[in-house]
Amino acid sequence: MPSISLLTKVPGPKSIELGNRKQKAVPRGVPQITSVFVQSAAGATITDVDGNVFLDFYGGIGCINAGHTQRAVVDAIQQQSEAFLHTCFMVAPYESYVALAERINSLAPGECEKRTFFVNSGAEAVENGIKIARSFTGRPAVLCFDDAYHGRTYMAMSVTSKEKPYKHGFGPFSQDVYRVQFANSYRSKEAAAESLQAIEETFRHRIPANQVAAILFEPIQGEGGFIVPPVEFVRGLRAICDKYGIVLIADEVQTGYGRTGRMFACEHFGLVPDILLSAKSIASGMPLAAITGRAEIMDQPGPGAVGGTFGGNPVSCAAALATLNVLEEANLCARSEEIGQIFVKRAQQWQERFQCIGDVRGLGGMRAIELVVDRIHKEPATELTKHVTRFALEHGVLLVTSGTYGNVIRLLVPLVASDAQMQEGLDVLEAAFEAFAGEGVAH
Repeated sequence: MPSISLLTKVPGPKSIELGNRKQKAVPRGVPQITSVFVQSAAGATITDVDGNVFLDFYGGIGCINAGHTQRAVVDAIQQQSEAFLHTCFMVAPYESYVALAERINSLAPGECEKRTFFVNSGAEAVENGIKIARSFTGRPAVLCFDDAYHGRTYMAMSVTSKEKPYKHGFGPFSQDVYRVQFANSYRSKEAAAESLQAIEETFRHRIPANQVAAILFEPIQGEGGFIVPPVEFVRGLRAICDKYGIVLIADEVQTGYGRTGRMFACEHFGLVPDILLSAKSIASGMPLAAITGRAEIMDQPGPGAVGGTFGGNPVSCAAALATLNVLEEANLCARSEEIGQIFVKRAQQWQERFQCIGDVRGLGGMRAIELVVDRIHKEPATELTKHVTRFALEHGVLLVTSGTYGNVIRLLVPLVASDAQMQEGLDVLEAAFEAFAGEGVAH
């Protein structure tokens, strides 16, 4: 049976009513990307308050790799909730925190001894990763990249590239942050060499390498448009950091826990980062993030220098341990690869038909389509992207966009989605292109 079931026009009357209440109660700075309010969710579907059932192709923006309301995860949350909700690990610790740290240390790339501690969000993980790198090296500067997104706290905003909506009006930002171009092969055939050269030029003309504590990067840029860098770029970053004694921090907040077909995206590049940041699908959407790194780096800050009242909450730790079990027992990394192959097969067919599809890219189940006005100049087709995603919503598929210009449709389907659900959702997306793009016509 089809998964999509629309009982009302989207949005339905109850969602409209809640949207009106939201406008009066919640600041406008908290966006509402879609117009539907959720009643329940299961697997790869979301049911709204009007009874409409949607296919979830955005996965809580990367939080639901193991699927909505996985029974094992829900059971773990309930059992922990009945035992205790909070103590603060730094005062009265508990085994699940330690067990989860051990588990992630064993899963993270590299054979070296590692340490992990927990905070509440990806932005907090970024803040702590940079803080630890500065403590370890005794250096002030951080190097980051164009089109990067790392969060909305002040250091995270400082290393985030996009001005609007994330940074506009919030300055001044943290000092000693330097930005260079990311290796985007769709925009340049020499992307890897150009970006690595830009780093060396930055060291020569803007900040000496011996003053740089960390290079922070996403193995696949998320908000930047699901940009997959060349292998030689990632390996070049490792070589530069080794050469100059710089800590290499991999932000895997969105790419981690099976999303790209590996437990962590770094594995695709043969990369062992010095510090790895993860969150989102670590606990099926429960608030939790991890900072994992080489023991000698992580042990540099003294007692009390890192941590937090809520970091590693016992309910979130229980959810994370159960989520990791699901990912491994259901072999969802392999399923991620299968989902990616299903998408690519269809998307490449669309690319032959619709001139607005400039690029199809990604790894595993982390996939994207970049829409352009024409393939020669590659001007972003932002308005067309809005039309396509709106059509998908009105026909039962929840999507979100990305990219500095909002012209990239990204795929973050829960990895438990069936082949039939994938094809059903892709049918809707194809219908959207037929409605707004036109075969062989640039828009």
